[in-house]
Amino acid sequence: MASGYGYTGGPSRCFAFWQEYAKCYASADSPQQCRAQSEDYIECLHHKQEIARARAVKAQFVKRAEHEAKEGRKAGDIIADGAIASVGLIKKATEGGGEGGSSEGKAQ
Repeated sequence: MASGYGYTGGPSRCFAFWQEYAKCYASADSPQQCRAQSEDYIECLHHKQEIARARAVKAQFVKRAEHEAKEGRKAGDIIADGAIASVGLIKKATEGGGEGGSSEGKAQ
């Protein structure tokens, strides 16, 4: 850790984790006692676990899309139903449900 300052001049994003690790390391009898703080600091710096989770979500989305494509759906329908961000939590609204009320407003 060079200076502890981020790009905007304030503390860096991982400075709090570094302080926890340094405090633990200074008071510990062996470095092994600070393994949890060390892992938190390293994760903040490199985002390894976060990237692994994102890859797992993407792999599940691709697997689901391939499965649905095998069932006969078109690739465009699969993409239109949801992207990786939705992961099937929000379903696309049906097209036939809301057309009745909107046509009355256009007739006037």
